Amino acid sequence: MYFLNDKIEFPRVSEASADGLLAIGGDLNPERILHAYNSGIFPWFEQEEPILWWSPDPRFVIFPEELKVSKSMKPLFKKKRFKVTKNKDFRSVITNCSEAYREGQNGTWITDNMIEAYTKLHELGYAISVEVWQDKVLVGGLYGVDVGNGVFCGESMFTKVSNASKYGFIHFVQNSNYKLIDCQLHTNHLESLGGTYISRKEFLRFL
Repeated sequence: MYFLNDKIEFPRVSEASADGLLAIGGDLNPERILHAYNSGIFPWFEQEEPILWWSPDPRFVIFPEELKVSKSMKPLFKKKRFKVTKNKDFRSVITNCSEAYREGQNGTWITDNMIEAYTKLHELGYAISVEVWQDKVLVGGLYGVDVGNGVFCGESMFTKVSNASKYGFIHFVQNSNYKLIDCQLHTNHLESLGGTYISRKEFLRFL
């Protein structure tokens, strides 16, 4: 296992463990985080843990042209059930994501330090938020990092009203020009939207 120091560098992703853990430590300054994303690496750790850096193989992604819109979602778009905005309230989105209940998860990996780090990335123009509104109330959203080369690395989403986050995600993908949406790890929710596995080697080619 590699322990990072103040130098902005990571080991080769091929050195990651079988579950994708690559390195421990370092910091969450924007330069390191962006270097990580451009190398196929992302931070993911819980409140009491040190910073953990991951590069799983295979990688779970969505190709926009393969996005699945279920029959139950189509009437919502026809009725324009929600209003979707971009980069209108990043801090509220990431804070709501940190507070969202997730089955089988004790606590949150979106710590206060992570909120501040990604808010800084947002201020620098790299982190993006999508807000979903109903009657001028924020009811869902998602955020992630635009790493360039047509790749968007999704981080988290939340919903307070049924289908709100899914609505926002679909709207975002359909109205963006990304070649690839990085989901990092598998969830049944993302699989239902068209998520699939690709090798880490193929993912790095997109980067």
